[in-house]
Amino acid sequence: MALALRYAARTNIGLGSKARNEDSAYAGPELLVLCDGMGGHAAGDVASSLVVGELVHLDGESHGADDALDILERAMDEANHRLSEVMEVYPDSDGMGTTCIAMMRVDTKLAVANIGDSRAYLLRDARLTQITTDHSFVQKLLDEGRISEEEAQHHPQRSLVTRVFTGRPEDRPDLSLRELRSGDRVLICSDGLTDYVSTEVVTEILAETGRTPGQVADALVHTALRASTRDNVTVVVADAVSPGEGTSKPQVVGAASERRGTRPLSQLSPAEKAAALSREASGVTAVPEAPVLAEEQSRPWVRALRSVGIGVAVLAVLVAGGWAGWAWSQQQYYVGEQDGMVTIYRGISQDLGPISLSTAEEQTDLPVEELPRYYQRRVEGTLSADGRDGADRIVDDLRALTAAACVPTVLLPDGSTATEIPDDMATVTADSLDEAGSPTVESLQDSLDLGSGALAGSDAPTSGAEPTGADAEPTATVVWPEGCP
Repeated sequence: MALALRYAARTNIGLGSKARNEDSAYAGPELLVLCDGMGGHAAGDVASSLVVGELVHLDGESHGADDALDILERAMDEANHRLSEVMEVYPDSDGMGTTCIAMMRVDTKLAVANIGDSRAYLLRDARLTQITTDHSFVQKLLDEGRISEEEAQHHPQRSLVTRVFTGRPEDRPDLSLRELRSGDRVLICSDGLTDYVSTEVVTEILAETGRTPGQVADALVHTALRASTRDNVTVVVADAVSPGEGTSKPQVVGAASERRGTRPLSQLSPAEKAAALSREASGVTAVPEAPVLAEEQSRPWVRALRSVGIGVAVLAVLVAGGWAGWAWSQQQYYVGEQDGMVTIYRGISQDLGPISLSTAEEQTDLPVEELPRYYQRRVEGTLSADGRDGADRIVDDLRALTAAACVPTVLLPDGSTATEIPDDMATVTADSLDEAGSPTVESLQDSLDLGSGALAGSDAPTSGAEPTGADAEPTATVVWPEGCP
């Protein structure tokens, strides 16, 4: 049985200090996309709108279920590569990134690709299932059984992501193909919703009968605002319906929907095409230029006087705006790098000619090189903060992440493993474990992220080897993750 989608997209800037919406979303008859941009001063809104714009062409193209995932994966890779091209041309945008969830409908199949901590849910028979896995630090703790679901909901490091689109080849999304049934309801959302509204409440809102996708989307955003979400909150809700009952016009919200001029569609970038589609869907047309009055055409001195007046007014506005902009910039904070150390800066990470718009307020004792590689790049690209308290929280998060990344794996003499170094036996430190004769190498490879190749370190003691000699002291082998001090 053929299906169609009835959909709605909504967004709100949230109650935090963000001056712009860094989320972007697109909803069309055969494509749903949501991106949550990040990078602060490094243009997270540009990253999200750029990726959405690069994927828009998938809507309306003819695809088969057999090659849907390949097509979607290739388009996601091209969008990620486009980010790297932009950062090469505009160095100020280096460090920007975005999460992305894309769903492409092919008949009754739904091809899904996701990277980052934005989420996709499927409501079927009043049961809600999360169909994506977060690429985040908290999700890793959950997978390892170190925290509970309830603890994850309020974990202080829940905003730390481990994989997003940053323009690098290793940024790879997860892919899956799902069966879509009539009556299914799909939700994709940014963490501005899920970080502030519990899954139980989301389920209750989605399961309400008689509500259209637009009404449900409005209710979700309203609930997030009532929960005091400090982040941009964006949702796309879509129902699987019979052909002829679906929505036909695309909807674009967030950064990708901002008005970007009145040029013909053929001259626009992919992101601008997405914005143009949004204006077309909502019936908004470009505002024509004001006509020139006939008396102004015939009286040159009137035009000259008018030009002088406009010039004076513009100069006054520029002076007032410049002062207001400087005052505003000195109320901003971000976290960056100075002399190899994590540092809190006051101002914005930009220069106005020879004038720097920021100063280092506090250099911490946390070396950048001790952070996981992804967060080294994030710090070098700067992390914007909600005031000085927000900058302190970011430093605390980074410090906690460093400690968590340097938990050792201890191989005990009986072949079992632990994460604490025993006090009652001798220890040796090894860079890796010899693959030969070790029954636990496969699990150790996963926990240490050592890959699937042969393990180096022929001098390391064999896993599980018993001590030799009657008086030999039991020895444990300690392996630290790469990059730990």
